[in-house]
Amino acid sequence: MTKLTKMKLMYRLMLSFFTIIVILMVILSISFIKVTNQSMYQDTWRQLRQDADSLVEDSIRYDPVDHSFAGFMTPALKADARLLSHQDVHFAIYGKNQEQLFASNGFTPTITAAKWAKLEKGETVYVKMTTPRLSKQVAATNMPRMTEIIRPYRNKNKLVAVVAIATFVSPIERNMHQIKLNLVVALLFAGLMTLLVSYFFSRSITVRIKRLRELTHQVARGNYDVRLRILGNDEIGDLGRSFNQMTASLQSSHDEIHSQEERRRQFMANAAHEMRTPLTTINGILEGLQYDVIPEEDKQHSIELMQNETKRLIRLVNDNLNYEKIRTNQISMERKLFDAAAVLHNLKEQLGKKARAQGDQLELTVPDGLLVYADYDRFVQIMFNIIQNAIQFTENGVIKISGQQRSHGTQFVVQDNGIGMTPEQLDNIWERYYKADKSRMNTKYGESGLGLAIVHQLVQLHSGKITVTSAPGKGSTFTIFFPNSQTALHPHQSAD
Repeated sequence: MTKLTKMKLMYRLMLSFFTIIVILMVILSISFIKVTNQSMYQDTWRQLRQDADSLVEDSIRYDPVDHSFAGFMTPALKADARLLSHQDVHFAIYGKNQEQLFASNGFTPTITAAKWAKLEKGETVYVKMTTPRLSKQVAATNMPRMTEIIRPYRNKNKLVAVVAIATFVSPIERNMHQIKLNLVVALLFAGLMTLLVSYFFSRSITVRIKRLRELTHQVARGNYDVRLRILGNDEIGDLGRSFNQMTASLQSSHDEIHSQEERRRQFMANAAHEMRTPLTTINGILEGLQYDVIPEEDKQHSIELMQNETKRLIRLVNDNLNYEKIRTNQISMERKLFDAAAVLHNLKEQLGKKARAQGDQLELTVPDGLLVYADYDRFVQIMFNIIQNAIQFTENGVIKISGQQRSHGTQFVVQDNGIGMTPEQLDNIWERYYKADKSRMNTKYGESGLGLAIVHQLVQLHSGKITVTSAPGKGSTFTIFFPNSQTALHPHQSAD
């Protein structure tokens, strides 16, 4: 078994095909030889029966009065003996008392008591191989190998005679020998053809496996953009389809890792840029205070500026900490029903100053007492980020905030007519570190690129849904849906 497993797959397949086909051919050949041999003996015995019937019919004598058996006509028997002798057929006739009445060419078969008992019952006895005595004038030996039948004949339901008739088996053996030679030649030819066919079959399999191995080596070297051409619906075809699915998955994962790494590097550059500006400002003010170069009337303003820059740094750090906690589900949420209209009115007032600084107008349309099932703090965080995002990217425009009850929850819409986004930007706005435009690396367009990523994660934790439509120069529309308590999934539940 060890040596077999060391063989190349192609040779093992060839050996398997060859062995199976050869075994099958040998079994068929043996069966054919047995059937042919039996058929030859059956044909010979049938001819001997006909010869026996003919010579009895030609030579039998009946009593003219009562038509009873009266014996055989010797001249007719001798004539039949000469005729059959030319066909290598010899016979002997026995009476009902086992006495020999006639024998051609000294033919003397052996009739045992068991055989005679069968004959008395009217059965014909078939002997495949026997060695009766025979005159040397017609045989090389006085005990040649022959096949014979012993056939009873009855008159008025009484045994009157028995004919033993036989012929040499040598013609049958010669025919069988020739058949065996022909089969050997056929087996050799078939074996050669089997080798050729098994070679092509094995090669058709191993070529596909070899191609799969080559592509596997390419994948091992880091080339995931490879695909195997699928031929057929067999197991190798299934393996090829699985391989293509694997490489597609690896390519997707590789692209995602590359994209995340690129965004991480961009984030680090953004973070460094964002931190450097407030730190430089803080350091400059501290140096001014240290060397007393800031006028007394400007010191309060300088301190406020330091406080603002410090808060900005804190927000930057908190954004990252919040995202990681949300992403790893390390935050706890206490969902309950509360008045969303009151929250939105508070947010409108809170962000009004920032909107006016941008020249924007905030319009709020919500019914009084609009209920939402959510975590209060996280709901405020979600809506604050989305409204603030709309303000940041809209100048001298209108930002419309609306809310309404739906059949299975509450829906909110934040619509602006700001700068909008391209389809490519829409595909990536929920990604961490992503900024739609690299030029937006100042506070005017946000700090970390984490705001919408946090929003998306928080909405998902609520089992909700957030979608966005946008067009460059026409603005963006964010739609947020919070399910009610009957349809919302809780931490111990899982989606189907």
